[in-house]
Amino acid sequence: MAFSSALILLAAAAREPATLADFEAKLSKNDSATKALGEWCEARHLADPAVIRAQLKAKGRSPLSPPTVRRMLTINRGQAFALRHVDLVCGTKVLSEAWNWYVPARLTPEMNTALAETDVPFGKVAAPLKFRRAPLKTVRGRIAPCPAKTISTHRALLVLPDGNTLAYVIECYTAANIKP
Repeated sequence: MAFSSALILLAAAAREPATLADFEAKLSKNDSATKALGEWCEARHLADPAVIRAQLKAKGRSPLSPPTVRRMLTINRGQAFALRHVDLVCGTKVLSEAWNWYVPARLTPEMNTALAETDVPFGKVAAPLKFRRAPLKTVRGRIAPCPAKTISTHRALLVLPDGNTLAYVIECYTAANIKP
């Protein structure tokens, strides 16, 4: 009887509405938003299996100018950068829209191929590089270029162990993260 009562309590806890504070606390404990979203998706039973995929968005205009991106990535005019604009999804739920400007030369050829040809999120592809997240700005709600219904906006640098910037990200989190 005690075992079934414990299961009932666990199931009820999983159905309790999550708060934005709970969600942001989960994000702040991880250097990788992909990892945080995967853990969140699994704990909240948002999909089975709880796998985060990156759905490429249609190519469009970058919300940042090239000089701004170069400054954020600490690269010179002659160095290349790339942009990956995606929806991060778990099952059928869009958890985040993200812009990720990164320096391809700071990734392995295999990582660059994975980013170009698969739905694997950047954080998972680049995880072997052991980057750390350096938060720049977190705002409850929307700031440009996020869509109107964004509940939380994060801007951050992903920094390699040698101090070089790997990526600059803008992440727009959706209400799907906190709805039951």
